[in-house]
Amino acid sequence: MGIFTRFSDIVNSNINAILDKAEDPEKIVRLMIQEMEDTLVEVRSAAARSIADKKDLNRKLESLEREIGDWDNKAELALRKDREDLAKAALIEKSRVSAAAELVKADYIAIDEGLSKLNDDIARLESKLNDAKARQKSLLSRHKTANSRLAVRKRIHENKIDDAMLRFEAYTRRIDDVEGRIEAYDMGLPKDLNHAFASLEAEDSVKEELDALKRRVAGGSEHHNRTEES
Repeated sequence: MGIFTRFSDIVNSNINAILDKAEDPEKIVRLMIQEMEDTLVEVRSAAARSIADKKDLNRKLESLEREIGDWDNKAELALRKDREDLAKAALIEKSRVSAAAELVKADYIAIDEGLSKLNDDIARLESKLNDAKARQKSLLSRHKTANSRLAVRKRIHENKIDDAMLRFEAYTRRIDDVEGRIEAYDMGLPKDLNHAFASLEAEDSVKEELDALKRRVAGGSEHHNRTEES
């Protein structure tokens, strides 16, 4: 389906309005240019046919005008020879040819006017075509610029991500360094000191278990004594 439905749509179109509504302006402007170029070929072909028709009518008109002059001369000759009947017949033929010539003149004028309009149409269409081509160049330039800007933004974004990852890795290395330093301090403690602390913790645990065992034993003895007394 074409952008335009008739020639007047092209020459009266508002290219800006069409492109503003288009989802894909670059595609639309390409279709516009193609349709305008096709229409321009058709209009020029019509103009060429009109020029050929105009030349043909001009030749016919020249032939009829010569024929009119010939019949006029014959009528004059007949009168000089006292042949009024022949003079009258010659004038009748002259009148017939003159009528035909008037029709050819009318066709010639109509074609000439149509050719003038075609020339105006070609000029208007070429103006629209040049406008569309300029829009195409502008759109392509904008598209190229936009892609370049997008590429730059993408590179910047990727660089930011890379920087963040580097900072994170550096922070991780700092934590690893601190933890390594702590482990180094632990490794530097005397082994007997570590053993002493472990012994203290073990003594507390053993004491709790011993106290619990004493309570169970004491409770069992009381229960056995009550049973013997009864």
